[in-house]
Amino acid sequence: MSGTDKKFPSILLVDDSVDDHRAMIRSCEKAHLNNPIRWCKSGQSALDFLQSDESSGENRPALILLDLNMPGMDGRKLLAILKEDPDLKKIPVIILTTSDHEEDIEYCYALGASTYIQKPVQFESLIDAVKRLKDYWFELALLPRDFM
Repeated sequence: MSGTDKKFPSILLVDDSVDDHRAMIRSCEKAHLNNPIRWCKSGQSALDFLQSDESSGENRPALILLDLNMPGMDGRKLLAILKEDPDLKKIPVIILTTSDHEEDIEYCYALGASTYIQKPVQFESLIDAVKRLKDYWFELALLPRDFM
């Protein structure tokens, strides 16, 4: 398979902020992250998507970027639901949030979060974080075959 034929697994971004969504899309472009990004604006819409036929098989995201602080079902609740679901629990979940509270960090890891990252404030720092995510999750780490 040539590099141009390679299918890039998708990423699900769960964040209620339009500005953060736009910044993430721009950083992915700058970091040359070619994976398609699916955006859900709430924990409930992400859960609905992940439990739908639209998210099954090869359409299942290989990675979830999850904000904690959202109205309605927040990221903590969504993480707990995902990690209890036999079909969804193996999707790596990266917490990407403004919170640096120790109790949030400990709680998310205890639930099964794969990584916890505080959202960078500066755009250049976000680009760097996305480059590192790309290098680790899509070049170094081995992901479940279901997502490739």
